Amino acid sequence: MAGTVGALFGSPLAAALLLSELPLGKPGVPLWDRLFAPLPAAGAGTLTTLALSGETLRMKVPGYPGFRPADLVSGSVVALIGAGLGLLVVYAFPYAHATFHRVPHPVLMVTAGGLVLGGLGIVGGEVSLFKGLAQAGELLEGHVAIGTVILVLGVKLVALTVAAACGFRGGRIFPAVFMGIALGVAANTLVPAVPLSLALTAGVLGFVLAITQHGWLSLFTSLAIVGEMALIPVMCVTILPAWLLVTGKKEMVVPAHMPGMP
Repeated sequence: MAGTVGALFGSPLAAALLLSELPLGKPGVPLWDRLFAPLPAAGAGTLTTLALSGETLRMKVPGYPGFRPADLVSGSVVALIGAGLGLLVVYAFPYAHATFHRVPHPVLMVTAGGLVLGGLGIVGGEVSLFKGLAQAGELLEGHVAIGTVILVLGVKLVALTVAAACGFRGGRIFPAVFMGIALGVAANTLVPAVPLSLALTAGVLGFVLAITQHGWLSLFTSLAIVGEMALIPVMCVTILPAWLLVTGKKEMVVPAHMPGMP
């Protein structure tokens, strides 16, 4: 697991933070001792990714201009919006899952989901397809109109719900990152006073927090997008209202008692 997370995120810190939230090993053993074996695996996964592709999560955006008290307000608002939109996916997922699983054959079920995703791809265009990291770079280039950015965000919300519900295999974090970036671009475009680096970080923070409910992973992923150390204290405060919204809510899993479940 640690090797996979390190390879996916291009950093062993992602694995360390994620695993620190899981009940690994004996409770009395120090955390470092419990993570010592996974860390080399995460490092190996990270180095393999860098050697083969050289890609990381970091996006090329203007640097954070420096802290202002207003950043705590704007960052919290963007993170709350991201978390709220992410919760829409979380709450819609079990019902979408039950709907698709009423189809009598798994091949037909996945085919139906593929048709829906194909229609969404036509509506959202190529920028709404695939994993999302390369497409996020297109949004950041500034050549996409604000209306298109909002449309793509909506399409991606539905697409993630459908893909997860109908049986497509894949993770949810990278789509959440893309949606957070789209939200950040929209926030910066609508309110230019909000720095783009802050808007992106807060948007990703809110979405990943709602989808995964892992605080450490959400903080790391959001900060890795822009790579700004100066945003760490800002995000540590900004995460509080988003976490209050998310904590205690449903996870993106299907209860065993849901209709349509075998």
